[in-house]
Amino acid sequence: MAPGKPRRSLSAPLVCIVDDDISFREALEGWIGSLGFVTRAFGSAEAFLTAEDFTVVHCLLLDIQMPGLSGLDLQARLSAAGRVIPTVFITSQFDPRHERRALQAGAIGFLSKPFDRDALIAIFDSIAPPGL
Repeated sequence: MAPGKPRRSLSAPLVCIVDDDISFREALEGWIGSLGFVTRAFGSAEAFLTAEDFTVVHCLLLDIQMPGLSGLDLQARLSAAGRVIPTVFITSQFDPRHERRALQAGAIGFLSKPFDRDALIAIFDSIAPPGL
């Protein structure tokens, strides 16, 4: 969504952020919220898995390397449970093997930190529900 567009309604799409870097997670949550999305942030894959059952997650922003379950492990668990969530990986430690694995498993994007915000906005726009 380009700057200056109206904020989304209370029924705005939900973007979940899973990253163990608290400063990055909070900054990303604030920026995405300013675009009009509803956001929920989690410090670990386990915290996301034990959170309330979000019936519709518009997009999952997921760090690759975290203590405990990795982002790739979380993606695999969600897939095994039949939960298809559009997932974008964001990582500070780019590895082409991780990118290949994530995309082959259905990720819709793979961005390296720091990433181009316009690239993430383009991904959001490509999966936007009708009418947004």
